[in-house]
Amino acid sequence: MRDIRISIAVVVTLMVSLGITMIYSSSGIYAMQELGDKTYFLSRHLLFLFVALLAAFAVMAVDYRHLQWAAKPLLLIAIALLVLVLVPGIGKSSFGARRWFKIGPFNFQPSEFAKLAVLIYLADFLSRKQNKIKSFWEGFLPVIIILCVLCLLVVKQPDLGNSVLIAVMMLILMYTAGARILHIMVLALMAMPALFVLVVCVPYRWKRIIAFIDPWKDAQGVGFQLSQSQIALGSGGTFGVGLGKSVQKLFYLPAAHTDFIFSIIGEELGLLGTLAVVVLFGVFIWQGARIAKRTTDPFGHFLAFGIVVMIGLQAVVNIGVSIGAFPTKGLPLPFISYGGSALIFNMMAVALLLNISRVQDL
Repeated sequence: MRDIRISIAVVVTLMVSLGITMIYSSSGIYAMQELGDKTYFLSRHLLFLFVALLAAFAVMAVDYRHLQWAAKPLLLIAIALLVLVLVPGIGKSSFGARRWFKIGPFNFQPSEFAKLAVLIYLADFLSRKQNKIKSFWEGFLPVIIILCVLCLLVVKQPDLGNSVLIAVMMLILMYTAGARILHIMVLALMAMPALFVLVVCVPYRWKRIIAFIDPWKDAQGVGFQLSQSQIALGSGGTFGVGLGKSVQKLFYLPAAHTDFIFSIIGEELGLLGTLAVVVLFGVFIWQGARIAKRTTDPFGHFLAFGIVVMIGLQAVVNIGVSIGAFPTKGLPLPFISYGGSALIFNMMAVALLLNISRVQDL
């Protein structure tokens, strides 16, 4: 599978390189105006990337199968961190959300670690319980208890986007492992009232739904972010207005270097630029799926598939939000958006994927 590893490494390198370029392009003027340093976000991103590469090389140096014994401790650590981040004085509060630990000049988001930790735990669980997956009490319920605990803690931050991502990711893995579709459907139906309350009864989330339905009805109010995103994408045309020449990044489009960086790519690099991003993610998903399919070790198979699902879902949601196909969610575009925790753990996930492929060749 050496050719697959090379193609994934090339694809991720291209996406990271594009991310470096677009983060500087989309944030330079904002950083200069607000922080007095146009390279502020670029410098931090490069530091995050350096840490991410060190972590990725460390992951590559160890046989992934050694992680199986650490699956439960990693999950317990993730749960403990998700609890601690909610404690005033320990977790950092920003704009009404408590999602980060402040470590010196940097922030650490435990939900990003939790996504990778739960993948490792679930891969271990499914590899051990293959003959009991169809059993509600032994194969389905234990996973759902873990899922509920994680989602409740993440929603409490509040971060509905990541909690839904974790739930969908885990259920897809359960389904592919052989869980009964009836169990999954019943769980989905039971979750509907809770989702209804979490969306309809929370004003800012309900406003996002209204903006999603028709952003142009109140383009200067609740629909501002989405309408500005669509303006950016539409302004780019086929070939874009040119690298660094975006107008929407000039304090029109909020979160231009994070959640809506895809829109700036569309404006500056045009339809060709956005299609290139989609193709890169498509190649990554395809090649990652090939690794999962060829992996004979059950733990490695489920872990590889879970990594592909996790990164693929984040890409689909982020791009979908940018074009107006989904309501606004705070999920970054993997490898491209600015965001330290997401970049570090996504790079570690890719390293795990390559590690699985390398071990299969031994």
